[in-house]
Amino acid sequence: MADSNAGHRQRLRDKFLKSGLEGFHDYEIIELLLTLGTPRTDCKTPARDALKTFGSLKAVLEANPSELQSIKGIGKNNVFGLKITQAVSRRYLEDRIIDADFVRSSDEVIDYLRHNLRDKNRETFIAIYLNGRNQVIKMEALFEGTLTTSAVYPREVVKRALDHDAAALVFAHNHPSGNPNPSEDDLSITKKLKDAAEAIDISIHDHLIIAGNDVYSFADHGLI
Repeated sequence: MADSNAGHRQRLRDKFLKSGLEGFHDYEIIELLLTLGTPRTDCKTPARDALKTFGSLKAVLEANPSELQSIKGIGKNNVFGLKITQAVSRRYLEDRIIDADFVRSSDEVIDYLRHNLRDKNRETFIAIYLNGRNQVIKMEALFEGTLTTSAVYPREVVKRALDHDAAALVFAHNHPSGNPNPSEDDLSITKKLKDAAEAIDISIHDHLIIAGNDVYSFADHGLI
């Protein structure tokens, strides 16, 4: 059985090295990631169970470690294999857009924001700092929780923008509900942030709402 498992894992690895993830089932991808933590253990059944429990590959990757470990055959080492892959992909997407022109790289920025925000079950507010040439300096999560006018502090946003010597800002946050349309609080927060930033000559280029795969742009709708 050990030889059979080893042969199966090697076939999965060879298949990936030959053609990437083309032709892989979701459970096979999960299985491959689980074997990073326990390379000599059969991970096919836990992979199938994880996919059945959470419903999709992305849901497995976003699942809480304690929830993942509730599945028989998935331990801390297996969770490491899942989470390190997710973290590396996020770092890769972020590195692609640092120092890039925001307008020319807007698709890459949105890819990063979708990957980072769409599956979170709490609202997270991100500031993207731009220099005078509209290049991305840094992206930073500033607030988490239900975003209301009492939860987002314009003073803190302005302070962080000055710390990064930003000439312009783009804001983004997610809607776990899946509805991309801005709430009254979203509109109010954006106005307060715009007024605070422009008072010290920092421009606000956009505020993006990520709701699943949908993106709402305040700039595109004439709200900034």
